[in-house]
Amino acid sequence: MKRIGILGSGVVGKTLGTGFLKLGYEVQIGTREPAKLAEWLAANPGASVGDFASTASFGDTILLAGKGIAALSILALAGADNLKGKIILDATNPIAEKPPVNGVLSFFTGPNESLMEQLQQAFPEAHFVKVFNSVGAYAMVNPNLPDRPTMFISGNSDEAKAEVRHLLDQLGWDTEDMGGAEAARAIEPLCMLWCIPGFRNNQWNHAFKLLRPTS
Repeated sequence: MKRIGILGSGVVGKTLGTGFLKLGYEVQIGTREPAKLAEWLAANPGASVGDFASTASFGDTILLAGKGIAALSILALAGADNLKGKIILDATNPIAEKPPVNGVLSFFTGPNESLMEQLQQAFPEAHFVKVFNSVGAYAMVNPNLPDRPTMFISGNSDEAKAEVRHLLDQLGWDTEDMGGAEAARAIEPLCMLWCIPGFRNNQWNHAFKLLRPTS
């Protein structure tokens, strides 16, 4: 049985943690504040909580689910040796600490760079895959939508992306592999697009779908 270590104890980490447990994975959440997970632990017997380093050591696969602005520091606390050779599911977005303008978020990255590329460069022996960044937590596990939505992923390791595709299929998603880490420059801004209906109209119950001709 695979073990998944989750770095980040917010709604994304807890939602996916519960989903992974239901699929039969062992799960540990890493956090700076273990007390905030007491209720989640009570509802999810068999899960565990640790600090970032112990959780990174625990997981065969790692989910990075903290704020984008803190991503590098979280991984530094997790420790490069604990991340070496592991798949890092990168659910972060480079959201700046500014309010949205007419529903549009601000990023702290430029158009020709991505946060995931920065993380991959900082931890070159890990296998980052951009995933889970362009939908709300409510739909990450078995989304209740008229059709299976599309999750766009990218990363430099084909083997890592194959593992992620398998996981996404279990969670009720179709997967589109957009290529190497550079493709995260296009995938991360999908977060901006996804959030606009939410900020403008309080509509958060949607996801993206890639359509192709049937013949």
